[in-house]
Amino acid sequence: MTILVTGGAGFIGSNFVLDWLAANDEALVNVDKLTYAGNPENLASLQGDPRHLFVQADIGDFARLSALLHDHAIRAVVNFAAESHVDRSIHGPEDFIQTNIVGSFRLLEAVRGYWHELPQDAKLAFRFLHVSTDEVYGSLEKTDPPFTERNQYQPNSPYSASKAASDHLVRAYHHTYGLPVLTTNCSNNYGPYHFPEKLIPLCIQNALAGKPLPIYGDGRQIRDWLYVKDHCSAIRTVLAKGKVGEIYNIGGWNEKANLDVVHTLCRILDELQPRPDGLSYAKQITFVTDRPGHDRRYAIDAGKLQRELGWQPAETFETGIRKTVGWYLEHQDWVQNVLSGDYQSWLEKNYAGRG
Repeated sequence: MTILVTGGAGFIGSNFVLDWLAANDEALVNVDKLTYAGNPENLASLQGDPRHLFVQADIGDFARLSALLHDHAIRAVVNFAAESHVDRSIHGPEDFIQTNIVGSFRLLEAVRGYWHELPQDAKLAFRFLHVSTDEVYGSLEKTDPPFTERNQYQPNSPYSASKAASDHLVRAYHHTYGLPVLTTNCSNNYGPYHFPEKLIPLCIQNALAGKPLPIYGDGRQIRDWLYVKDHCSAIRTVLAKGKVGEIYNIGGWNEKANLDVVHTLCRILDELQPRPDGLSYAKQITFVTDRPGHDRRYAIDAGKLQRELGWQPAETFETGIRKTVGWYLEHQDWVQNVLSGDYQSWLEKNYAGRG
């Protein structure tokens, strides 16, 4: 038996692949286009492992994906493949439409054709798990209850709109064709192998480099923070026990304002790797112009997942963020390898004029 994972060289996907192969012997076909955020180095520990087949391919390549499904007798697909950075979607939405909408459609078509030809028992056992985001639900006011699976979709960025569209396609393929789908909507992830364009890895790296720690607006935007290993365990749970056609929200029960997250990072860095001058890294915090249409608050109610499938996160924010800072301090070689000229150009483009 074999599963197929798309986007398995990215941040969440590579953590899922590593954890999957650490937990069981079922083989895994790993498909990734290797855009800027897809990093084969994340998977270096799997080199020579016969259970792991890496294939560089685009989920929009219908023929390639169809062949992989048939050739490896795939029994489940876990779809992580997506463009996922809000700021990048503001600067250039085209890639998000192509990958998150068109790519998802072509992947669904390849899976539908393959699934339709399966014997009845394999058909019943097959699953297509689509990994999505809480951002499809829009923004919450401070006193609003957290998002549940019944919240109306109200995406506010090109990124979240493209993910909402892919969620709707997945739902439609279940209701129209009977494809056995599962959808998960997660909160903000953090942890090892996180590409340093996002808040936590960016601030860790800028702190160590003596650079400003850029905080959008007043820094009081609230997110629910989910340690990536907890996210991966939730996906394994949904894949194994989730009810076909259902949506499951995955959250860490950790609502934190961005500014508070950065102060926590600074406090841990002050302890683990103090500045040479003895001052706190918090001295490097700099407030910059907010991004357009910045959602104020996201919060996930993961109660359904706990009640129905028995999952809950293993990490608190304090334990997860300490593990994350420690990982980055111990893997500076990985960080330096991803800080390419293209990445530096992106930083300059995104933060120019915000000061």
